[in-house]
Amino acid sequence: MKDWEKGYLEGSAVAIFGCIVGMFLMAYTKQSCAQNWDNSPANYANSQYNYNNSAANYNNSPYNYNNSPYNPNSHGVYDNNGNRKGYETTSSEGTRNIFDNNGNRIGYESLRK
Repeated sequence: MKDWEKGYLEGSAVAIFGCIVGMFLMAYTKQSCAQNWDNSPANYANSQYNYNNSAANYNNSPYNYNNSPYNPNSHGVYDNNGNRKGYETTSSEGTRNIFDNNGNRIGYESLRK
């Protein structure tokens, strides 16, 4: 085998290996960025300024019977001692919102995966 053929084969093997590593890193980075964006408060779907996540929306309101502590089948959130701490709702955009009993949004989780 001539010297230039050896160099060509070695260079090809390095290039193929580099492509495989690059594709793996790109797929991993894209996946982790997407997960971070889905859960980010900067994402409008999760924003407290989005009407679908606001207590001003009747679906999220503490005055809605589905969220009321007086409704035994409500969407209540409880602590380990069984005390009701609030309620949860799901927006049309796929965000689970957690409110305290007064209707203040205290947390969220993106259900988009």
